[in-house]
Amino acid sequence: MAGDTFGRLFTVTTFGESHGPAMGCVVDGCPPGLGLAESDIQHDLDRRRPGRSRHVTQRKEPDRVKILSGIFEGVTTGTAIGLLVENVDQRSRDYSKIKDKFRPGHADYTYQRKYGIRDYRGGGRASARETVMRVAAGAIARKYLAERAGVSISGYLAELGPFELAAVNLGAVDDNAFFCADPGQLDALEDFMVKLRRAGDSIGARINVIASNVPPGLGEPVFDKIEADLAHALMSINAVKGVEFGDGFKCVRQRGSEHRDELTPDGFEKNSAGGTLGGISSGQDILVSIALKPTSSIQVPGRTVDTEGKAAEIVTTGRHDPCVGLRATPIAEAMVALTLMDHYLRHRAQNADVLEAEPGMASSV
Repeated sequence: MAGDTFGRLFTVTTFGESHGPAMGCVVDGCPPGLGLAESDIQHDLDRRRPGRSRHVTQRKEPDRVKILSGIFEGVTTGTAIGLLVENVDQRSRDYSKIKDKFRPGHADYTYQRKYGIRDYRGGGRASARETVMRVAAGAIARKYLAERAGVSISGYLAELGPFELAAVNLGAVDDNAFFCADPGQLDALEDFMVKLRRAGDSIGARINVIASNVPPGLGEPVFDKIEADLAHALMSINAVKGVEFGDGFKCVRQRGSEHRDELTPDGFEKNSAGGTLGGISSGQDILVSIALKPTSSIQVPGRTVDTEGKAAEIVTTGRHDPCVGLRATPIAEAMVALTLMDHYLRHRAQNADVLEAEPGMASSV
């Protein structure tokens, strides 16, 4: 299956299916000398793992990561890093009743048309279970970027259905089941999700990610613009249907005099561009937002066809997230980290000898 590898210099190749024995990945291109232990990766996996609250799938996966290669005496060697996370709580019987039906909104139909065969157990390779390895690999990229470049990456739930959620306190994101930075709305979110789950339905969400202290110069000016590769990375996440940078689609209603980020000796006046100019990072925070569709595996009956093309009705039972956005924050952060890491190494390879012409202004406000 093509398309299992992400990146140019810092590459990640994932493998495994939702109901197979394990998920795994190979991380190649990590520079030597980075202190790395399983505990450095486990923190982010714990943030993503299922079963953390009653509002997500109750599949009980500990998601304990094993480092198989690429580490010697506690540091990276520059060789391929092999990572493995075992699956321990598969319930394939949940899918036996619908194995001959195409679930609307899922990849069942397209996988069948493309390959002539599909793994119906939780979607197989199309399952969001695959993202566990993205988060594991992203933790390595995040650690390198933080230690070598001072880059920090944080995300939060910005919208859930009708709720618009502000970044009131980013420090509170990991203290609740929603990755919400607006603690005053937690009770309302809780009530909304309880009612949604009782109705057997699902809802969409929006996640915002902020990458701070990103050095200027990352990205290539034509096809490999930093925002183009970030969009590619984020759109590859299951259920993502839209990506915005900075003001995003608001710019349609803005005039040039309003949208442009004016410069002063003290830095940029604002950040409508979202931290990139001409496909290259400007030194400001990179601001990116993703929209995730409602989960398609719901208990509300829907119309479909079976593998013989006959009309059928389908109800998806089992353990599913009523809002995939509730666990998407660590995944989005990981894909941003992987993209920035790849471009950081690419920039270093080509431009290590470039002496920056510092204009004497601050990089951001």
